[in-house]
Amino acid sequence: MNFHFREAMLQMRGNFTATFSTLITMTLTLLMLGFVVLLTLNVDRTLSQLESQVEIAAFLSDGADTGALTQAVRDQPQVTEVRLVDKTQVLSEMSRDYPYAEEAATLAGNPFPDTLRLRVARVEDSRAVAELVRKLPGVTDVEYGAGYVDQTVKTLSTVRGAGYALVGLLLVGTLFNILSAVRVAIYARRNEISVMRLLGATRAFIRAPHLIEGVLLGLLAGLIASGLLAPSYLELSLRVQQLVPVLPIITDLSTISPVLVGLLLLGVLVGLAGSLFATRRYLRELE
Repeated sequence: MNFHFREAMLQMRGNFTATFSTLITMTLTLLMLGFVVLLTLNVDRTLSQLESQVEIAAFLSDGADTGALTQAVRDQPQVTEVRLVDKTQVLSEMSRDYPYAEEAATLAGNPFPDTLRLRVARVEDSRAVAELVRKLPGVTDVEYGAGYVDQTVKTLSTVRGAGYALVGLLLVGTLFNILSAVRVAIYARRNEISVMRLLGATRAFIRAPHLIEGVLLGLLAGLIASGLLAPSYLELSLRVQQLVPVLPIITDLSTISPVLVGLLLLGVLVGLAGSLFATRRYLRELE
């Protein structure tokens, strides 16, 4: 094992440019991945909070069959909660926020209709459910804050999708860098490898230093990425909280720590997988 470790260190030093390029790419990839994972966790928490606050209101016409409408809405798989609020309750609620509403109702009568209030399992389903409920007989209008909800969901989904796409491209670039670095190392030692094969060295013996090199690069990239990610994210989250206090930003270490550990493990896995594939492929070319 000491021999293989020394060989791996010599290869990394001998191919410094390729090794350094691979290390930088892996570090940037893992750092970006960590930010995207934390961003996704924050997006999911924001969506969860949004789901708990978004309520679809279906306004009913006078004489509507409230029992049948309530059952029809409850039968929809996306709907998790339905409750009927009659016009008297609506007026009472509005009077708490707008005292003049009760005075106006005394003069002109209660202008508010009976209302079905419902919640959906996923905030993304709000528009579809609202359109479906709008078509039910006895429903005059539906309100769910379309301008706010739809735009928020669209923005958060776009950010999450763009992050995943970027990470995918960086991971592919990292694998290609590892392949190039290992290929350079193997071709630089092709005469030595040929002699080793003639002396009876197994493929596993020849591949071991390259696999160790990949693991070391992945581990080092993971350590650097985690070391940069933790303070950067905490500082950024603090600034975001100051600018937008209502956002449920994740700052607890119990949630952040698994992400940092995951970066280390992923770095090792990517380094090992890249080296394993490269050595299998390029050793076959030398035979």
